[in-house]
Amino acid sequence: MSDRVVIVTGGSRGIGAATAMLAAERGYGVVVNYTANVAAAEAVCARIHATGGVAVAVRGDVSSEADIDHIFAAADRMGTLAGLVNNAGVVDLAARVEDFDAARLTRMFAINTLGTILCSGRAVKRMSTKHGGKGGGIVNVTSAAAKLGAPGNYVDYAAAKGAVDSFTVGLALEVAGEGIRVNGVRPGIIDTEIHASGGIPGRAAEMAPSVPIPRAGTAEEVARAILWLLSDEASYTTGSVINVTGGRGIAP
Repeated sequence: MSDRVVIVTGGSRGIGAATAMLAAERGYGVVVNYTANVAAAEAVCARIHATGGVAVAVRGDVSSEADIDHIFAAADRMGTLAGLVNNAGVVDLAARVEDFDAARLTRMFAINTLGTILCSGRAVKRMSTKHGGKGGGIVNVTSAAAKLGAPGNYVDYAAAKGAVDSFTVGLALEVAGEGIRVNGVRPGIIDTEIHASGGIPGRAAEMAPSVPIPRAGTAEEVARAILWLLSDEASYTTGSVINVTGGRGIAP
């Protein structure tokens, strides 16, 4: 049993995998959540185990309440929940708004927005001092798209992540007196597999020259910001969203 368990949704690849491994390095027991790729999740756990860490791969779709309960039950078996990283997210093929349909939008908001809200509610029930918990931290992984709008590509994704930005502030204020800090990390152009799932596998390399720091970021750079926000070093920080964008999209 661990007295510091963290759930990382979408923990089998990209930012989630980097966050899971860094969390284990910092002494957390880690629930590595995945939706379909069990081999990738087990590989993350194997890397954690190889360095003496504690981790378990747990399947679950954050758009399903039953699956969310399954994820949190696994965390309960590991020990005391101290952190939640709402990282699970999806994009879709680049398209204009007039070409969106309800199925695309339902999936986009169910995973990126509703999943974040529902997972956070389960975490609050466990961590809030109001419910007998010991406090903890929630970090929501949003996107620079929330500020930039992603025209011609993923306006729906940008809108879903904009909702996460608003939710981060609202929940932070709601539970600030209950031992829970809620913050966000807003990645920019990060070199991960998510671009391929949007049909543009070379997007990070193509966009890199337009970034003020002229390169794509790494998943590890985002993970470091997430772990800082979970740590006691950020003990007076809540309701904040940190840009990890290389300077892209930071103008008001």
